[in-house]
Amino acid sequence: MRRIGSSPFAFPSFRGATRQLILINLGTYFAFAILGVASSATAGAVAGLFSFEPFAFLHGYLWQPLTYSFLHFGILATLFELLSLWFLAGFLEEYHSANWILGLYAVSVLGTAAAALVIYGLSQPLHFALPALPLYGCFGGIFGLLAAIGILYGDVEFLMFFVIGIKARYLAIIYGLVAVAMLFGQERMYAFAQLGGAVAGVLFVRKAPRRGMSFVFSESWYGLRNRYYRWKRRRAARKFEVYMRSQGRTIKFDGQGRVIHEEDDDKQRWN
Repeated sequence: MRRIGSSPFAFPSFRGATRQLILINLGTYFAFAILGVASSATAGAVAGLFSFEPFAFLHGYLWQPLTYSFLHFGILATLFELLSLWFLAGFLEEYHSANWILGLYAVSVLGTAAAALVIYGLSQPLHFALPALPLYGCFGGIFGLLAAIGILYGDVEFLMFFVIGIKARYLAIIYGLVAVAMLFGQERMYAFAQLGGAVAGVLFVRKAPRRGMSFVFSESWYGLRNRYYRWKRRRAARKFEVYMRSQGRTIKFDGQGRVIHEEDDDKQRWN
């Protein structure tokens, strides 16, 4: 059985999508920290602008489902999140492409925001209190990565706190149960959103192609482009048919815009 983290310093490789995600999150953390030192009022305004608040999102702040994941507050919380991101994304990148990792992370982040939006929408009809806590941090993406590892590599053993050996599937279940327990506390939006990130990660693993979503988008784009070119060729063929008919000649084209040669013409050609 493979064991991850058999040494306290057994970090995964720092490359590809893992490096991109860590550096982007680390860069935004320091940028926001510097902004907070320069002007706390400006930092507060920026935090309100880019963190995810369902009410603000419904009133036009459409970028928040992505930008909230790059906001971090507090050095210890940020350190824990980025180390978790490094371990989980680095492990998955040993078996999957960078595009697949980025797709999984993005879908998990969006699923987290979608879950927060759902519980916000249900809070009023169901008449339960929902403290207005803006979402920030990459916890949803991390939970999605953990859920993916629990499904694909459930028997792999991690060292929790570098001491306790535990299988990946059990680690994911424990985190899920903690999030469920938090639903009965004051941070129920946070907990429900975290579960949404895990569900989004599971759906990505089950439904997404192994080459990643960028491959799907590129294939769709090339397919759309080819359909456009075939339509242009058919339209040019119809115009050419009309022109040749006006010259007293009949030329026919098939559905792909290719010339259809009559049998007599073919016989004359080969005789």
